[in-house]
Amino acid sequence: MTKLGINIDHVATLRQARRETFPDPLKAALACVQGGCDGITVHLREDRRHIQDEDVRRLKEALSVPFNLEMATSDEIIAIARQVKPSWTCLVPEKREELTTEGGLNLKGQPKRLAETITKLHQAGIRVSLFIEPDAKTMSLAKDVGSDAVELHTGAYARAFLRGGSELKEEMSRIQSSAAEATRLGLIVNAGHGIDYDNVERLMECADFHEFNIGFAIVARAVFVGLETAVREMKKKIARTLCAGS
Repeated sequence: MTKLGINIDHVATLRQARRETFPDPLKAALACVQGGCDGITVHLREDRRHIQDEDVRRLKEALSVPFNLEMATSDEIIAIARQVKPSWTCLVPEKREELTTEGGLNLKGQPKRLAETITKLHQAGIRVSLFIEPDAKTMSLAKDVGSDAVELHTGAYARAFLRGGSELKEEMSRIQSSAAEATRLGLIVNAGHGIDYDNVERLMECADFHEFNIGFAIVARAVFVGLETAVREMKKKIARTLCAGS
């Protein structure tokens, strides 16, 4: 069954809006675990706009499910990751002015830096995923720099889903071919960005994904039904789709 990882950054965003001590990302993470999620993700950004260093340490100590740290290839963040030792790290591009991560890594532009970062993380016993665009030709580059997994950026798919037609078919084809090539190379295939309760079913037609990482849609739904219920609803949707497909 495709696993469900929950990104709780937006809980920290709400807290930081008022510089309060609540809502607590750790309590949010524990509610997600209670709801049945298979992992927790946070992005420790260089500007610390939401998740803080202490959040990362507290989550690592308290979680009973795998902990995934999204991060740029910054020496400071690498050092924190090596100290905290999350189950996974996911290397992502990062720009100060962006609202959210806008695209995948440019693997061609920084292979040496990525390989060095991955080696440092592996030496600390941390597995590494790369957040990349769905392009079958770049999967070999992810393998070459030593990654254990890829997380396909599904933002373009999410936008195409709203428009439908040939654009959606093209995006689904890109994801399908990329996932197939990554699997052939022995990489774990995850997906994330823009996945919600409406578009997750069509996305699952593309590949046997190992995990979806979903943040905004879950937290937004939780405003009305609570985190535990929001997680359970997504888990049920994934399970129903898998059963229908089998």
